[in-house]
Amino acid sequence: MKIALAQINPTIGDLEGNVRRIREAHEQAASAGAEWVVFSELALSGYPPKDLLNKADFLLQNRRALDALVTTLKGPVAVLGHVGQNNGPTGKRLTNAASVFQNGSVLCRADKLLLPDYDVFDESRYFDAGDCVQLVDWHGLKVGITVCEDIWNYAGFYDHDHYRRHPVEELAKAGMQALINVSASPYRTGRARTRQELGRHIVKETGVPLVLVNQVGGNDDLVFDGHSFALDVQGTVIAQAKGFEEDLVTVDLKTGQGVVHAVAGTEEEELFHALVLGVRDYLHKCGYAKAVVGLSGGIDSAVVAVLAVHALGADNVQGVSMPSYYTAPESVTDAEKLAANLGMIYSLVPIRKLFDTYKNTLAPLLGEGPESVTEENIQARIRGNILMAVSNKTGSMVLSTGNKSEMAVGYCTLYGDMAGGLAVISDVPKMKVYQLARWINREREIIPSYILERPPTAELRPNQTDQDSLPPYEVLDPILEGYIERHLSPQQLVEKGYDVQLVREIIQKVDNNEYKRKQGAPGLRVTSKAFGSGRRLPIAQRYRPGN
Repeated sequence: MKIALAQINPTIGDLEGNVRRIREAHEQAASAGAEWVVFSELALSGYPPKDLLNKADFLLQNRRALDALVTTLKGPVAVLGHVGQNNGPTGKRLTNAASVFQNGSVLCRADKLLLPDYDVFDESRYFDAGDCVQLVDWHGLKVGITVCEDIWNYAGFYDHDHYRRHPVEELAKAGMQALINVSASPYRTGRARTRQELGRHIVKETGVPLVLVNQVGGNDDLVFDGHSFALDVQGTVIAQAKGFEEDLVTVDLKTGQGVVHAVAGTEEEELFHALVLGVRDYLHKCGYAKAVVGLSGGIDSAVVAVLAVHALGADNVQGVSMPSYYTAPESVTDAEKLAANLGMIYSLVPIRKLFDTYKNTLAPLLGEGPESVTEENIQARIRGNILMAVSNKTGSMVLSTGNKSEMAVGYCTLYGDMAGGLAVISDVPKMKVYQLARWINREREIIPSYILERPPTAELRPNQTDQDSLPPYEVLDPILEGYIERHLSPQQLVEKGYDVQLVREIIQKVDNNEYKRKQGAPGLRVTSKAFGSGRRLPIAQRYRPGN
């Protein structure tokens, strides 16, 4: 049984484009001699379609597209994820389905049995769970068909309460001899390795080979990394698709021979490719070809500029340096060097006169007295205004440059440095930004070395550094990771050796700035808990964590 793993990048709601990709992959698989072609979860509609599933016309278009594929695809068996109809008398009207069909005949339809509703997932909002597992008899070989979460019910591999059903065990008891899983499993650090570890656990438990095809591409805040694979009964990788790009590989389950493509070797390389893909797909799928970035001469804007250039091309990225009275000459020089190293468009727009005009205009309202955070924020908002003007005039999208550490504690300005259409590194902690920058510079200096060496600063007042307002990032980031991603209590953080007062102050900053984050641009999810669709906290609330 020769199977093609068709790892495509669907666009949500682009039925015509997605059908074209499916047809092209099916033809490519047929030319390679494949007997089966496996696509990803909801490959026809794109994942996650969210409230498009409430639109009758969208559902009708999906049904027609599916019918056309079933009728017209000739040759290899296709396993395709799509929106299904629940024909039962009760329950929600839709299912998350995978149909197996060939030459106009549907061999079976597997409705997803386990519907995740944790983190970024909300499937029970739309879908009804399937009733039973599905086996396809292919010339005497019994093939189990599962949809993504259906295989994630093994202790140590799930981020949720244990499900009552265990589809893989049910299939094994029914005589399964091979297992296929169609997935839309979003990227986060280390997730590709976890998927393969889960796969090895499954083949060890069941004694059958596994084929897993995962979606690739960026959809809003989610990045899908691909990394589709096949394992033999020993858990050896016998097929491996590339990460973060479309790919098609084949594997013969009888001989154990397949195509194995290389994947990223380090966590930094993987993160880089995830962010580049997220930027490219977010802009292109939203209809943008160009981006504009405020270049402060700091590490965050430098990394975002590099990512944007790799995603869109240097000619499609404009960097704008906007020095004020407090901007060090080195910041302007480094911004200019960075732009030259990348070959991107560069503009210099000093804001000193604008800042003076603002202060003079606001003097009757603000009164006299020393400058404070008010004047700091005015500078940030002037810059945001300039970037948005460039965006409007050129049709570019503003990429905001705040990192996760700053976003967590509110060290950012609404309508200032938070302005933009995409917050590229808002889920990347500050220390990880430095690691990523060093990886970018691994072969030659792209980001000027002084940017990596100087103390981080917003340069909104004389001689300012981030550590005037925040603890060192080496201390801040682990506390934030513990509180936000691991849900540790203040007492648990203190037991890890952190100062009790510092812990309380940081947690208060995190909790008090939910209103800011809600107004920020969407950010690309790369950790286990991002500020976005997977973290839903009320803004107006008075809960404060106890010990």
